[in-house]
Amino acid sequence: MAAPSPPLLPTTVVPAAVPTAAAPAPAPTAVSSADADPAAARAFLSRHLDSVRRALSGARPWTELLDRSALSRPDSLADATSRLRKNLAYFRVNYAALVALSLAAALLAHPFSLAALLALLAAWCLLYLLRPADAPPIAACGRTFSDREVLGGLIAASAFVVFLTSVGALIFSALALGAAVVCVHGSYRVPEDLFLDEPDQAANGASPLLSFIANATGGRV
Repeated sequence: MAAPSPPLLPTTVVPAAVPTAAAPAPAPTAVSSADADPAAARAFLSRHLDSVRRALSGARPWTELLDRSALSRPDSLADATSRLRKNLAYFRVNYAALVALSLAAALLAHPFSLAALLALLAAWCLLYLLRPADAPPIAACGRTFSDREVLGGLIAASAFVVFLTSVGALIFSALALGAAVVCVHGSYRVPEDLFLDEPDQAANGASPLLSFIANATGGRV
């Protein structure tokens, strides 16, 4: 007689775990206006407004600059050079304002050049100067660009606008006109009644251009 078969035990089938796709990493997005930190923009504008106010506070009275009784023809080229050197040290803020006024008038007379410069300035602020350090990298045409590549592109675009378009010729001509007015006035203005204060003499040794660049870039360049 055959032995009885052992009883069957109940079994459960555990379904195999279905592998789930990992969440994709956030892809770099193209730059947008939200990438610019509003606090950084306000600090940037406040810093430069303060710099402009401090610079304009050192301006001499315009009546002193435009005093016709103090104008006379220089006796020689050496006399004109000496006058120009002294007047540049004394009226440096006023002369800088005159050159800036000449540049502003030239740009207002040529709206296309003004629009090109404003677009270039907006690109600098949006893509570099006001861009937060923790912002995602800029992507365009399926490629990601590093900060160094963005800076190089901005420099190349600035060089193209300034040197290879009519914008550059307009800027240089306006600056040349302002510089010519400054040289003529400085050589004809008699500086015998002008005296520099000691803080002003110390300020002449500083480089306002380097200070402005350092403030504008925030030390990033």
